[in-house]
Order: sequence, then structure tokens, then C-alpha cells
Amino acid sequence: MLKHLVWILLPLSLQVTAQQTFKVVDSHNDILTACLEKKVSLDADLSGKTMSDLNRFAKGDVVAQLFSVWCDGDEKHPLALANREMDTLDAVIARNPGRITLTRNYKEIQQAIKAHKLAAMFGVEGGHMIEDNLDNLQKFYDRGVRYMTLTWNNSTSWATSAFDETLKKDSLAKTHKGLTDFGKQVIQKMNDLGMLVDLSHVGEQTFWDAIHTSTKPIIVSHSNAYALCPVFRNLKDDQIKAVAANGGVIDLNFYSGFVDSGYAAKEKAFMENHKNELDSLIKAGVQQNYALFVLADKYSSEVQAARPPLSMLMDHMDYIVKLAGVDHVGLGSDFDGINSSPQTLDDVTSYPLIAKAMQERGYRKKDIAKIMGGNILRVLKANEK
Repeated sequence: MLKHLVWILLPLSLQVTAQQTFKVVDSHNDILTACLEKKVSLDADLSGKTMSDLNRFAKGDVVAQLFSVWCDGDEKHPLALANREMDTLDAVIARNPGRITLTRNYKEIQQAIKAHKLAAMFGVEGGHMIEDNLDNLQKFYDRGVRYMTLTWNNSTSWATSAFDETLKKDSLAKTHKGLTDFGKQVIQKMNDLGMLVDLSHVGEQTFWDAIHTSTKPIIVSHSNAYALCPVFRNLKDDQIKAVAANGGVIDLNFYSGFVDSGYAAKEKAFMENHKNELDSLIKAGVQQNYALFVLADKYSSEVQAARPPLSMLMDHMDYIVKLAGVDHVGLGSDFDGINSSPQTLDDVTSYPLIAKAMQERGYRKKDIAKIMGGNILRVLKANEK
């Protein structure tokens, strides 16, 4: 299996310039769901409303974005909602053909970057959205989906999630952990299509089953190091090493709760203090994740005080680089899918601060360029037919 591609395969615009501008490819952003929840459009000025919009992607040097397509496990019609989210981005692209374009492969990403357009792709966050039908994988691929997270927090009928495997909440996790035979067929179909297998959110047994099943490099689109922040969504050392051996990439998640081990207690206290308001929002039909965002906006000073320093996120980067190597780390911010991020990482204009922090820690320019975008492009290319 080809683990590393030569540096010259990266698009010229991703190589380091004399101005030390580092172009960003982010593997996980939830702005599509945020736009539906908040009834706003990506091509509007959403400053103060969201962490992302079309203008701010350009200001943050983002040249390619994998847009998350998400719904929780209680959604009755997940496939329909997934298509609705993709429709919203298609409409933005149709209105802004000179600024953003749907890209389907590595070559088209290069062409978009050269034309100074944001290269857009989709990533489906949760295998429940295929509704146990392999034909829906083909339909997703045809729409521009280039990765699928095997599970979200909820298990599917064919794969157990980290949440369920850890907390024993789901009945499937009590009787079966990992991939079923159908789950392995899902991975084989994804490999055949050229769709990346994403192992964020999956349980440990599912992780190992997937690693042993996939014939192509995988991604972990938005996760950090368990050793530094021991939550079920982060990767243990042997998992980090396995991703490197597979030739894949681990993309750092900016959520404070996956960066700082002390954040969970602060978040719990915040929720308890505002429980009545939270319950009212949920009762009114707001999904819990976005109900928390509403409260975070309302009580911003409380949220601000709980945010960890940027240095903690950089510690996760250093830790994973030490175990896996610089070729196997990237960025998967989870912007607009989180209600708290490290200090100064306020929105998608903040990526240059990460490059600056890497320079201060002694990373070489070519390695900064890999982590900021080159590594995820390598894996995308390696998965193509």
C-alpha cells in the first residue's frame, strides 16, 4: 500500500511561498447544518452568527473544505435530510460560480485553487444516513460525497459507535461490537468508489475492524489524542500508530472538550445553570447541539472564560506527530459543530494562528504546509479509483 506521495504532487498553491502563507484544507465543518438551524445562507455575511461563511473562508486561507452533512440518530428520514443539506450548498455554488465550486477529485481541487475558488466536497457524518442500503453510497458519491464517518454517536445496525461502546447505551453495543458482515461490505464499497472511510466517532472495535478491512488509507476527520484528553472521541496511542501504518491522516478537532480534560466539568456546570432554558429550546424543536449554541451566544462571557489556550491544541498536534509522524496529521476543525474552541480560534479566519504557533514550535515550512492541507489531499488522491 502506497503510504506517502512525493511532495511535488501537491498543487503549487499549497507549497510554501516567500510570504509564508499556508493554504488550508479542512476535513470537517458543520456550517451546512448551522445554516439550516439558524435559517441563514453561507454566502451572506454571517459574522456574529456562525463561525463560517464564504467571505471568511477566503480570509482564513481556506482553499478546500469538506462540508459535513449531519443529522442525529433520532432523525426519521436521515437520507432526505442529508440531501437537503447538500441542496443548500449546491444553491450557494449556483449563485457564486466565481467563488466556490464542487470538486470531485484531486485534479479538480487543483484547478479550483488555481482559479482562486473554494474547492467544496461533502463528508457524510454518520453511516445511518445510507439507511442500510449500499445503493445510497453510490448516490452520495455521485453528489460529491468524498468521505463517510461510519457512525456518529449513535450506532448503526452494522457498526458500533464510540459513545455506545464506551457507555453501553445502545442495545447493539451490548450484543455486538464492531462491524457486521454488512459493515465490511460498506467499507469495501467505499474503497471501490473512492470514498474515504472516516473513523471519527466509531468505537474501538469498529476502528480495528475497519482498519483491517479497508484496502485504502483512512481518515479520522475530527479527533485528538486520548492520552492528553481521555474522552471516548479521542484516539489512544495504538490507534494513532495504526492510522500512520495505514497511510491515513488524523485531523485535529478544535472542540474544547476534546482538547482540555478539564473542560467537561465546566460545560456540565454551564448546562446545569441554564437547564430550564436548554429544556425549553429543545421542547421548541431545536436540536440539542444547536440549543447549546444559542445559550453560548447568549452567555458568551461564561463560555469565553472556560476556553482552553491554543497551546493545548498544539500539544495534541505535537503528541500525534511524535507518535505517527508529520505526514499523518491535519485539520478537522469542527467549526459550526462546536460551541467552544481554544482561545483565539474564533472562526475560519483563525487558521493562520495555527501556522504561526507551529512556526514558534520549530516546525519546518514544508511540514506546516503538509499539516495545514497537504496531508488530507494526499489521502484523497490515494483513495481515487
